[in-house]
Amino acid sequence: MRILVVEDDARLARQLAQALQAAGHAVDGAADGEEAKFLGETEPYDAVVLDLGLPQRDGLSVLRAWRAEGVAVPVLVLTARDGWHEKVEGIDAGADDYLAKPFRMEELLARLRAILRRAGGRASDLLRFGPVEIDLRRNQVSREGVPVPLTAHEYKVLAYLAHRAGHTVSRSELTEHVYAQDFDRDSNTLEVFVGRLRRKLGRDLIVTERGLGYRLDPHAFD
Repeated sequence: MRILVVEDDARLARQLAQALQAAGHAVDGAADGEEAKFLGETEPYDAVVLDLGLPQRDGLSVLRAWRAEGVAVPVLVLTARDGWHEKVEGIDAGADDYLAKPFRMEELLARLRAILRRAGGRASDLLRFGPVEIDLRRNQVSREGVPVPLTAHEYKVLAYLAHRAGHTVSRSELTEHVYAQDFDRDSNTLEVFVGRLRRKLGRDLIVTERGLGYRLDPHAFD
């Protein structure tokens, strides 16, 4: 999944990016409200971690602007404030969850997984497709109970296709959601990753829709 981190504290922003990348996400960053507003309206993020205390434009204003523009991306709000009225304001502005500073990174990751689950209509972070099991909490994949080692990019491709299981995902959509903004996005490498995933997990799991993209078949092993 591709996540936008909006945080003006450079140290915390780095820690968030490192934790999210270690959890298998592609991460972009913004350090002020104006940049955040622009990125949220122009880039296809799967979720946003949004600090409220931002320079140039505060986080609540950014969130309200996104919702007014129809940007429905799930948002986890961060703030140093812990008063109930700020929490209510954040939720009323369109936040999906709220976390007060200081916080433990494990809790932030758990809350982010939860809003991604809700956005994807899932009840669990454990996805099963026949003998293939994807543990989104631990970033682990197994086949018939045997762990299958994947590279970071292989896992990102598989996780996004699993998130959209049964739907055809175009190459451009897949590229936009597995690579960060500053990454050299070469859609041709997707073929390589998909080929490796088929060899490791089964050739029928990922279907190529010629001229359209890829589809993870939830009934491949039925």
